[in-house]
Amino acid sequence: MIKIEEISKMMDHSILHPTFNTERLVHECSIALKYNAASVCVKPYAIKEARELLNNSDVKVGCVIGFPHGNSSINVKKYEAEEACKQGTQEIDMVINIGKALDKDWIYIKNEIREITNICHTNNVIIKVIIETDYVKERTDKIMLCKICSEARVDYIKTSTGYGFVKKENGDYNYVGATIEDIKLMRQYCDKKVQIKAAGGIRTLDDLLKMKEAGATRIGTTSTEQIIKEAIKKFNL
Repeated sequence: MIKIEEISKMMDHSILHPTFNTERLVHECSIALKYNAASVCVKPYAIKEARELLNNSDVKVGCVIGFPHGNSSINVKKYEAEEACKQGTQEIDMVINIGKALDKDWIYIKNEIREITNICHTNNVIIKVIIETDYVKERTDKIMLCKICSEARVDYIKTSTGYGFVKKENGDYNYVGATIEDIKLMRQYCDKKVQIKAAGGIRTLDDLLKMKEAGATRIGTTSTEQIIKEAIKKFNL
């Protein structure tokens, strides 16, 4: 029988929307605390406050850098990572340079991932590398990124930011986010020590369980409360 902790400790509770202010940060941290999430994922300026709000709990505080489109230079991302570590982050989700990935400039991508990973690991911080599968679509490119992440010994490879909006045929902008196919591909081509984080569009217990079965060990979501309530009802927890 599945335990509630198996579900709650898969969830990185996302607090990243540009409109989320201090009041919303406090509210969302209380949800993560109530349901014992694996972590909160906050905007970099909110690290210290999130640490205070989650003090004496085992809910970790993580933040994003190069978010959401990965456009900063390597040196800027290094500064972001170093500053986040000083502020007390325990995990970092870093967006790769998407344009360089689409150029297939793998030397640049290798250097970027290696530099940020080294900073994180020197500070005992978990590193998750976001490859943004809504933009990086070619299977061979995804496989190459899996290999690069494995060589760099990152802790997680992550599908998406949830902000990879693409213009659709009807003119609307939207994103796909994590897919089962991408999770399976990542699990196949990443080293076994590299864990998989699925993010983008995961809003239900069914979504989480499908990602888990495909090989994900973490998910990024804003729907922590909804998913836990579904799990309690479904499994009589």
